[in-house]
Amino acid sequence: MKSWAKLFIGLVVLGFLVPIGLLASGTAWGEWGKDAFTQMIGYIPKGLERFSEIWHAPFHDYTVSRTGNHISYILSAFGGMALVLLITWGVGKILARKNTDRPNGK
Repeated sequence: MKSWAKLFIGLVVLGFLVPIGLLASGTAWGEWGKDAFTQMIGYIPKGLERFSEIWHAPFHDYTVSRTGNHISYILSAFGGMALVLLITWGVGKILARKNTDRPNGK
């Protein structure tokens, strides 16, 4: 089996396992907002305060309208994986092109 096929199968399996996170209590690591930081450490870091309004998640709390929690999580997982794969593929194409532009590939 080709390595890309193994990767694809692995990502599909992981994508369908994502709703297991709904069983966990508390918040996921690194997904803290200003309120969570205030509760955890007693203040809001200056950088977080300054940049908190710049980026808003495309699917707030991983919800997609007219779907249940489990389906929303799965759709968010596959959307995120597709985005990461496309960006990685694009950067790889750019770097490969730069490498072939050099004499002897150096």
